[in-house]
Amino acid sequence: MRIAILDDWSGSALDYADWASLGASIEVFSEPFASTEALVAALRPFDVLCLMRERTPFPAPVIKALPALTLIVTTGARNNAIDLEAARAAGITVCGTRARKTTTAELTLLLILALSRNLFGEAGRLREGGWQGPPGRDLDGLRLGLIGLGTVGAQVARLAQGLGMRVSAWSQNLTDARCAECGVPHAPSLAALMGESDVVSVHLVHSPRTDRLIGSDAFAAMRDGAVFVNTSRAGIVDTPTLLAAMRAGRPAKAGLDVFDAEPLPQDDPLRAAFAEFGDRLLATPHLGYVTDETWRLFYGDTVEAVAAWRDGTPIREL
Repeated sequence: MRIAILDDWSGSALDYADWASLGASIEVFSEPFASTEALVAALRPFDVLCLMRERTPFPAPVIKALPALTLIVTTGARNNAIDLEAARAAGITVCGTRARKTTTAELTLLLILALSRNLFGEAGRLREGGWQGPPGRDLDGLRLGLIGLGTVGAQVARLAQGLGMRVSAWSQNLTDARCAECGVPHAPSLAALMGESDVVSVHLVHSPRTDRLIGSDAFAAMRDGAVFVNTSRAGIVDTPTLLAAMRAGRPAKAGLDVFDAEPLPQDDPLRAAFAEFGDRLLATPHLGYVTDETWRLFYGDTVEAVAAWRDGTPIREL
């Protein structure tokens, strides 16, 4: 059995599970493939692919070009980058793993806190020999607007409420019952949520319905001094419009953990924006679910799934 581990950007996958127990030949790919042709050429010999969710796409043409492939294991319980229908048609089993649900919520609060207190600007000032700059902003008493109130959104709401923030929420399919369950007022529209919030945070699934949902009208409705954070999916936000909106001062600051292309290309306009906006734009390299315990669960479950499939009893099939 030949196994390929893909998209191990941190070079740590082998450290988090007992891969040797599989008795297989294992190769790790830590860099994205330059092209579809390069991907197919590299992966053609492998029976099993172990994927990090939604990093490398596996549409039908790629799946059809890998005749040796019999098993795909993806981290997480879903992976929109895999054409499951094409995999089933080719007789390929696709399995998932469990996932921790707290990590993205924690990072969201970290970005909000860091931006509100200008943490990195103040740390840089001290390193450069200076002392305090202008005061930061308390979260206690501010209004947090959540675009989406699913599992992660609800966790962010609880964490924010623990810091004294007043939380409201909106999404296209959000119900009054869900808001009541979470103890959060239901904003009547996206524009209303943007206009009433001191901090806005995105927690939606990216789909055709939510693609580029947040654009110029939404940003124009924001309050003076408002902070915008996206730890969900980049495609929900029109990124060029966000940068233009920041030039107009709404939002005043932004925190981003997700990008249209990942890893972020060297020539991406966002890299120039880092210099343009300085401490107003805080970006992290998709760290929302990148934690020690998550990796232990992801890769431990991946090895377990491969072993179960090998023994004829596949688990967590998608």
